[in-house]
Amino acid sequence: MTRQPLVARRAEALLGSAVVATAPVAGGDVATATKLRLSDGSTALMKTLNNAPPTFFATEARGLRWLAEVEGGLAVPEVLAVDAECLILRWVEPGRNSGDAAAGLGRALAATHAAGAPSYGLDEDGFIGRLPLPNRTADTWAEFYAVRRVLPYLKLARDRGAVTDRDAARIESVVGRLPALLPEEPPARLHGDLWNGNVLWGTDGRVSVIDPAAYAGHREVDLAMLALFGLPHLQRVLDAYAEVAPLADGWADRVGLHQLFPLLVHACLFGGGYGARAAEAAARYA
Repeated sequence: MTRQPLVARRAEALLGSAVVATAPVAGGDVATATKLRLSDGSTALMKTLNNAPPTFFATEARGLRWLAEVEGGLAVPEVLAVDAECLILRWVEPGRNSGDAAAGLGRALAATHAAGAPSYGLDEDGFIGRLPLPNRTADTWAEFYAVRRVLPYLKLARDRGAVTDRDAARIESVVGRLPALLPEEPPARLHGDLWNGNVLWGTDGRVSVIDPAAYAGHREVDLAMLALFGLPHLQRVLDAYAEVAPLADGWADRVGLHQLFPLLVHACLFGGGYGARAAEAAARYA
């Protein structure tokens, strides 16, 4: 590690302690990530984004703290400092995935979900990747999922040419059937963007999660996200989860429904074939 003076001075101003070395961290899709070695021997991760929306990093920090409130729940990096264009977190040293760690993740996820919330949504809007995430509350999960998750991103994807009119019509036809397709459950405390890239397997055998788009929703959303892009030892996660909090009948048949939202988000951000994949998922419920 070397020391980038500008990055180091910015971190020092927020942390109130010296930064002795810095190193770039690869892999971030949105923010620039830098590893910091501090004068006390500890390490941290600094995320920066020039011209970030005013609440971008504050929203992420709030989501991490909300998840961290749950005893026995998901492990998240400690928030060390935050301002309008920067977030500094305690470093999680990456290790290897394992079945035992996956089982621990399943139990922790069940505990976080069980902590719940008063209603579907959240008192403030958030972000999913670089996109705004509407969180205004709704009385039922079917309503919230339709008007806060699927339809806004379907419209944006169409506007960006990432979904054809034909595919959009297939998705819209399923939206009208969501009240019959989605069972009601008490709102769960969700990570909200729980795909493989946001799961960190630590050297201590624990699993931490990062980059939440936290809100209160249906717990099957987080499970569907874990399955969307593949997670090592996913079945161990699901088995351990179900031991703590059995899932409703037919939950596996609804995975595709709860993947409509992230697929449409990806269509908005990356285009490609994600719009068509969302339409294919919707067609299974026509």
